Formats: sequence, structure tokens, C-alpha cells
Amino acid sequence: MADSHSLLRRRGEHDSGRVGMVELFFDLVFVFAVTQLSHALLAHLDSATALRVALLLVAIWWVWIYTSWCTNWLDPERLPVRICLFALMGAGLVLSVSIPEAFATRGLAFAAAYVAMQLGRTLFFLWAVRGESPAVVRNFQRIFIWLAIAAVFWVAGGLAEPGRRVPLWGIALAIEVISPAVYFWVPGLGRSSVSDWDIDGSHMAERCGLFVIIALGESLLVTGATFAEAPWTAATIGGFVVAFIGTLAMWWVYFDSGAARAHHRIVHSTDPGRQGRIAYTYLHLPIVAGIIVGAVADELVLAHPDHADAGAAAAILGGPALYLVGTSLFKWVTNARRLPPFSHLVGLGCLLALAPLASGHAVSALALSALATGALIVVAAWERVALRRA
Repeated sequence: MADSHSLLRRRGEHDSGRVGMVELFFDLVFVFAVTQLSHALLAHLDSATALRVALLLVAIWWVWIYTSWCTNWLDPERLPVRICLFALMGAGLVLSVSIPEAFATRGLAFAAAYVAMQLGRTLFFLWAVRGESPAVVRNFQRIFIWLAIAAVFWVAGGLAEPGRRVPLWGIALAIEVISPAVYFWVPGLGRSSVSDWDIDGSHMAERCGLFVIIALGESLLVTGATFAEAPWTAATIGGFVVAFIGTLAMWWVYFDSGAARAHHRIVHSTDPGRQGRIAYTYLHLPIVAGIIVGAVADELVLAHPDHADAGAAAAILGGPALYLVGTSLFKWVTNARRLPPFSHLVGLGCLLALAPLASGHAVSALALSALATGALIVVAAWERVALRRA
């Protein structure tokens, strides 16, 4: 147990793993970031923009999930930890503001803010745990080295011409994304072990669930704002209803049973760090991506309910597909299933079956969106019935 001077959370006490109000305050920056990402994709819905937004989404998620790992160990009620989170919020605002022009005039601002958050937070953690377990200190020394190597490519990309930014930032992200999978191995320092990642499973599960809520909330905000400015015709009202039901279905698929069952499993796991790495660090990314793409699709349907071009059709079907891929893998990993949930595979099959309709422009954007939402409803209802029978 940490002493009175330690900045670590006191484990084993009542509500020792609860999410603090300062963490929720910190998350507000990422509400803005998610909105910026969806607007960036909506502005130019093509493959090149999709690649860039995907890269930025991984970066935003990565800086958020690393901070969540740190606050899983550090006590956010302690003043130094709060000050650190406030500093990260300031850098996060710069990061979010830079998103629309990250591949144009604000590349260096985005890269500098990102590097400052990743390296600054890690340096603070090393200072905060200087008197704690040597294994914890060594773990974050390895993390700092990996992030410092990636930082070279982030800054180089920010300084480079916009056309060269994608490959440089892609290398930077690849370094950071791969590093947990190889346990942050560093020559001379060895590699970390799962025992070094002794996290509070309840806190990690709640933090990631809250980020899913952030993304779903952003989807509702986009839908509401677009509908408020659109003429209230039968088509736009229908688009609004379909978008709202689709968001409800996404919430149901994740929160009705999957989140609670995963929460129970990680809390009672003998190696919560392993589950935190796979189920929450990696597998929540396609879930969040699916919600963002779905929000873009909802706005497109509200703006043009009668027609769906190739980009709009890809978003209408791709958002739910990404979401179901993420939730199926998440539930597969966290519930010791032999296979991903059959209901989710059926839902993905339904979306795949809709692809010819989209490519042939056989149905309107509104009808295609309603059918895609129907696939989500099928998954939610199927899983609900199956679990009640079980």
C-alpha cells in the first residue's frame, strides 16, 4: 500500500478504482477531438481523407488510453496529478484545434502537442514513482524510450511537406502501436511483463466505457445539430429517427451485457494487465472508429436522404461494420468464447449483403441507412434473447 507521500492510488480501499471528476473533466477535450475528426472526414469523403482521419484517430485514441493507464496507477485527487492532467488538457486543446489542418498548415502544431503530451506525461510518471517499485520505474523507462523514438518521426512529419506527412506519421504511430505488443522491449533494459501492468480492472473498464459514451454523445450532437438546420420534411424526419435508433442500437450492443461481463472478467482476472492491453487498449479502437464513421453517415443521410454516392454508401455500411467487428472481438476476448458472438457475425453478414444495393444505387441513402440500422437491431435483439435463455 502506498504511503501518505505517494502519488499512487491506494489499492483495496472502498472506491479506490473509481473514476475521478478531474478525469471526466479531462475527457471533455476529447469530445471536441472526436467532433473535429468527424467534421474532417465529412468535409472530404474520399479514400485519401479517410486514411488521414484514421491516422489522426489512432493518435487521439493512443494519447487518451495512455493517459488512462497512468491515472489507473496515479491518484487524480493528489494535486500534482491534477496539475499534470490540466497541462495535458491544454496540450490536448491545441491537438484538437489542429486536426482540420493537421495535413496542411498546422502539422507541426499537431505533432508538437502530441509529443508534448506523450513524453511529458511519461516524464511526470517517472518523477511520481521515483520512490516506488523498481519494476514500475523500469517499465516506464522503456515506454519513454519507445515514445521518444516515435517522437522523432512525429516532429519530422510536422516539419515535412504535407505530402510526406502520412508516411512519417504512419511510422511514428506504428512504433507506438507495436510497442505494447512486444512488451516495450529495449536492448539492455529487457522487456516489461504482464505483472508490471497490475492495473485496477474496474477503473480501466469504466474509463473505456466512458469514451464509448463520448463517441456516442458526439454522434447525437451531430445528428441534432444537422436536423435543427435542415428543413423538416418527411425524408429528414425519417433520417433523424433512423439516426437516433441507430445510436441507441450501438449503445445496446455494447452496454446491455458486453461491457458488464467484460468488467466482471477483468476485475476478477489474475492478469488484468493482459486484458487491459488487448481488450481495452487495442480492441476499443474499431468500436470508436465505427461510431465516428456512423455519425458522418447520419449527417450525410440528413443532408441528402434521396441519394448516396460511393463515399456516403461506404460510410453508411462501414460505420456499423467497424462497430460490430470491434464489439465482437471485444466480447470474444473478454468472455472466453470459442468464437466471436454469432449474433455479431450475422449482423456483419447482413451488412455485407447490403453492399450490392449500395454499389448499384438501388435504394436511397435513407433506405440504406434504415437497413443498416436494422442489422444493428437484429444483433442487439438476438444477443438479448440468447443471454436471457442462457
